[in-house]
Amino acid sequence: MARYQPPGGRGAPPRGTPPARQLPPPEPALRQRALAALCLGGLSLIGLALGLGNLHRGSYVAVLTLLFAVTAIWLGAGANRTARRAGTARPRGAVSGIVLGGFGLAFSALWLLVLAVFWPQLNTYYNCLNGANTVTAQQACHSQFDKSVSDEMSILKNGH
Repeated sequence: MARYQPPGGRGAPPRGTPPARQLPPPEPALRQRALAALCLGGLSLIGLALGLGNLHRGSYVAVLTLLFAVTAIWLGAGANRTARRAGTARPRGAVSGIVLGGFGLAFSALWLLVLAVFWPQLNTYYNCLNGANTVTAQQACHSQFDKSVSDEMSILKNGH
């Protein structure tokens, strides 16, 4: 059975519609801004993945990755806005930098919130694990941490 094909073949725009307008490429400075946004957004996620093993260092890493993420979002959004105002194409990497920066911002903010609420419990847990030489001692540290976190959660839940 033969299918109907519009004049001009497949994928051709319907008659009476103007062809898509090709935008000029963005300025080199905008492309560099977009690339910087992409790199900073990636660094924010890589920093979180690699830098949270140590509790004390993890707080500094979370603040730094939060700054990287905010800067990535700012650079990427600024590059897009400038390209739109100039009537040029959107620079490559700007949207990816915004997305990666958004993920980095969310995870950094979440980790900083966890640190703010559970700092004493986490600090005690990490100190306990550093001194635990056996699996039994590690399990005791873990159960002590679970109990202290559940106590903190019940306090937060009840508002006392």
